[in-house]
Amino acid sequence: RRDTGSVHAANLFSGSATLRWASGGRLVRSFRLAGTRHERAFCGQCGAAVPSVQMEGALLVVPAGSLDETDRLPPPTHIFCADAAAWEPAVAAAPRFAKLPTDEAPETGSAAAAADERRS
Repeated sequence: RRDTGSVHAANLFSGSATLRWASGGRLVRSFRLAGTRHERAFCGQCGAAVPSVQMEGALLVVPAGSLDETDRLPPPTHIFCADAAAWEPAVAAAPRFAKLPTDEAPETGSAAAAADERRS
């Protein structure tokens, strides 16, 4: 939670993929919390989360939000559920808004169903 400032983080993991920076690799910075396996890589210029090789090269971690096309990769699992906020299950039933809510009504009809389908 402290890493992302949120109760959720979406990451892709691979034990066989490799990472090669086409550009901007010199801007990548990382932070590893002492005494843990947790590491976070980010752009030193803008702070955006970026992919990183962790666990002495055994694991590639890709923040899903760093990808251009995320709809093709729906999450297959939830991990660390034992640490979930008590209210987390209620999020699925919360009102949905297409954009930042003002006086707009929550999404309804086929647009909401399509959004739900993409999220499930």
